[in-house]
Amino acid sequence: MAEMQQQQDLNQILKARRDKLAALQEAGKDPFLVTRYEVTHHSQEIKDDYDALEGHGVSVAGRIMFKRIMGKASFCNVQDLRGNIQCYVARDSLGEEAYADFKKYDVGDMVGVKGEVFKTKTGEISIHAEEITLLSKSLQVLPEKYHGLTNTDMRYRQRYVDLIMNQEVRDTFVRRSQIISSIRRYLDGQGFLEVETPMLVSNAGGAAARPFETHYNALNEDVKLRISLELYLKRLIVGGLEKVYEIGRVFRNEGLDTRHNPEFTLMELYQAYTDYNGMMDLTENMFRHVAQEVCGTTLVPYGEYEIDLGKPFLRLTMTEAIRQYAGVDFDAIATTEEAKKIADEKGVHYEKRHTRGDIMNLFFEEFVEEHLIQPTFIMDHPVEISPLTKRKPDRPELVERFELFITAREMCNAYSELNDPLDQRERFKAQEAALAAGDEEANTTDEDFMNALEIGMPPTGGIGYGIDRLVMLLTNQPAIRDVLLFPTMKSLDK
Repeated sequence: MAEMQQQQDLNQILKARRDKLAALQEAGKDPFLVTRYEVTHHSQEIKDDYDALEGHGVSVAGRIMFKRIMGKASFCNVQDLRGNIQCYVARDSLGEEAYADFKKYDVGDMVGVKGEVFKTKTGEISIHAEEITLLSKSLQVLPEKYHGLTNTDMRYRQRYVDLIMNQEVRDTFVRRSQIISSIRRYLDGQGFLEVETPMLVSNAGGAAARPFETHYNALNEDVKLRISLELYLKRLIVGGLEKVYEIGRVFRNEGLDTRHNPEFTLMELYQAYTDYNGMMDLTENMFRHVAQEVCGTTLVPYGEYEIDLGKPFLRLTMTEAIRQYAGVDFDAIATTEEAKKIADEKGVHYEKRHTRGDIMNLFFEEFVEEHLIQPTFIMDHPVEISPLTKRKPDRPELVERFELFITAREMCNAYSELNDPLDQRERFKAQEAALAAGDEEANTTDEDFMNALEIGMPPTGGIGYGIDRLVMLLTNQPAIRDVLLFPTMKSLDK
């Protein structure tokens, strides 16, 4: 019964708003005919520069978030991108007709306010309104002020309302933009070229993931959405562009959790004439630079931890890390049979097709990852799980690869890139065998990429960064959905 009454009350409020709009339109004051409004300042600028702006005229625009009518004088609070500011609205300053119009405005309406900067008796920096323009009429009702938008599912589905109601959400996405800009500035300063490569591809390679598939009507061909940026960027290294990077969306047909969204932002970069050691140095310097530039410090709070990006990052081989946290020395395990035997003893689940290198990686995931809170480079992975990586000359069962872990999460993945076309073809064959054996995430041979390698690729270092996870770290957000403006959600119609 109470729900029904609430719905009836809401319907009456919504009808009243539409009636107000109709009255405005009939009176020749349709707010939707306003095409522009000259803004001189944002709210926070006025507060920061009060001493210089006191007594001066300003013009702000934003959404009414609070309104209190008190006879001949009223107050409202206008919210813009940077925050909010109080506006003092008096009939004598505005004029009777304009003041009567203002009294009919609703919370949620968009307005422009021109007036003089001053402080109230209570010391609040405010604008004494001389003119108020209705810029847009809100026909819906915002969530109740003090409780805000607390339904998590609705926050993600209606991010536009979330951004209105939660200042910290706006701050997160402003910082996300600043992080990406800072990355670009850093890489551009290092001589990298930003490029763009195809999203619709015939062969979705470069990572272990299931692709989304679609059909290209004009060519009558099945194509896939890219899962990685790697293979096209390496073609550019072959072509002589010595330092390239791309920041773009990739798509992986996988589940949703706090760390994964099927559509996410990846940055990959490739540099000729360097190796994974060069990529480690670049990564450490870039993370430190971005944190300092965007956060103003290299000590970053994350949950219960304080992450120190200022000191040298720890470097461990995968074998050393497993020995330290699982008590198992894979240097002493020579065969797949031995690896499966120790996995059985330790309770590590594996599949029949898994080899020694696969099982070594399973041990790492089971026993090591959760301990890697402070920045740690894990180096020298088994060749079985690294089909595009150059082997270590003295340990051919391992490759020159690292992953950076912070807060027990993989932040990036880097290689000394495999540039031997004969070895690469054998690796692709092994991947296709794994695919035939049931590994849906295995790669298939990309013949055009093979042709590029046969033309010749110089020694190259390459790396892929999960931009969303970096944003999570630098904004202290626990879930990837909190740093994606519009995360993937199951349709309400299903």
